[in-house]
Amino acid sequence: MNSKTIVNNPGKKLPFTGRKGQKNGPEPVTGRLSRLVSKTSLAGILVLITLYSCAPTLETVQEDTTVPEQYAGEPKDSLNTARINWKEYFTDPYLDTLISEALENNQELNITLQELEIARNEIRARKGEYLPFIGLRGGAAVDKKARYTSQGASEATTDIKPGKEMPEPLQDYLVGAYASWEIDIWGKLHNAKKAAVSRYLSTVEGKNFVITNLIAEIANSYYELLALDNQLHIVQQNIDIQTNALRIVKLQKEAARVNELAVRKFEAEVYHTKSLQFDIQQKITETENRINFLAGRYPQHIARDSDAFSTLIPDQVHSGLPSQLLENRPDIKQAELELVAAKLDIKTAKARFYPSLGISAGIGYQAFNPKYLLRTPESLLYSVAGDLTAPLINRNEIKATYYSANAKQIQAVYNYERTILNAYIEVANQLAKIGNLEKSYDLKSKEVDALIQSIDISNILFRSARADYMEVLLTQRDALESRFELVETKMQQMSAMVNIYRALGGGWN
Repeated sequence: MNSKTIVNNPGKKLPFTGRKGQKNGPEPVTGRLSRLVSKTSLAGILVLITLYSCAPTLETVQEDTTVPEQYAGEPKDSLNTARINWKEYFTDPYLDTLISEALENNQELNITLQELEIARNEIRARKGEYLPFIGLRGGAAVDKKARYTSQGASEATTDIKPGKEMPEPLQDYLVGAYASWEIDIWGKLHNAKKAAVSRYLSTVEGKNFVITNLIAEIANSYYELLALDNQLHIVQQNIDIQTNALRIVKLQKEAARVNELAVRKFEAEVYHTKSLQFDIQQKITETENRINFLAGRYPQHIARDSDAFSTLIPDQVHSGLPSQLLENRPDIKQAELELVAAKLDIKTAKARFYPSLGISAGIGYQAFNPKYLLRTPESLLYSVAGDLTAPLINRNEIKATYYSANAKQIQAVYNYERTILNAYIEVANQLAKIGNLEKSYDLKSKEVDALIQSIDISNILFRSARADYMEVLLTQRDALESRFELVETKMQQMSAMVNIYRALGGGWN
């Protein structure tokens, strides 16, 4: 087939034509050179953009998660009390009921659960950012141009059909679909989504930490309530003892064996002891209401077995290994996940220095009359575009965000290390406290036994005029204080048992 046939065939593409009158000839050298130069210039510009977009280097801090192999003064123990379920650790049925109710109704815990929902929605938002955005669009408009303007005059001489002018006013109807998509070349959007996932998991650990603290707070308040009941009972017993002693002193005054001063001293001691019971009752009310608040209910009586308090014996605690704190403590895992999210934030901020590629497209129908709106192909319109953008000048905002992300990552490193250190020290303190309180309780028990016996001895000596009434009063007061201290020490023992469970990371699982 010759060139003439090709030229006269409208269905075929013409061969390349160089200068005017030149057919079927090769492309001139100058044309190829100009194309090569233009391509080289474009490639050079892209290379310069990429090089200029490089992010500045940062000084980072690597986290240190090493912990001692064992707790100071404690043998290595593979068993860990933190892995015991709280229902097995706390065996008091009244306490278990309170904890169960608090886990369901506590307002702080419910607020934390909503924070989980907020973090979950953040993941959805970040995930949607790297997927294509597709939407529908429809519109209608009316537009009239002034006749004595260049555009108005041009439209007045334009015919849509022979003998008909452009409609005036000009209507415009549009219906179609549009899409846009940022190609995540450098992983900016994916890293932002991963950071959101890490923060969601961090919020989950925060919720677990709230549960651990809530269980411990209720248990501590419950044992404090039992201790107050026992102290109130001790005060009431002491009031009976002192009232009986006052009666004896009055009889001795009538027998002229003591004077009025002794009677007044004994009366004052009785009044002092009676006033103590109202202070304790106020503390009981406040402690009950604290438990009710944690359980998410209005003030009411707290069911409990106060008589069992004196027979409570703290269970043996297995501290496990310090390295297990990294797995058991929710606050440590929360700090770790916050650190992961902070590192991803740096990658997200760094990607803003590099070029970004976006694609947009649209398709639809547009016409000045509704009856022409769906005519194809006359009313059909479509578009596809791609753009490549990169920051060149005035990148201060991007740099500031990048440096801030790095500073927050360093903060997260120190917070992670501090949380690990704090957890280790909490466990070490509670382990030492358990041992010291056990020894203290044994000695205070012996002190109470000795002072109770001294009350009977002082009364006998007083009746036989071999002891002064002040010795009797001081002995009774010492005995009361020692019994109070014994109850207080028992409460501290139970509190230490609760706190070591919390320090090891128990309760949330």
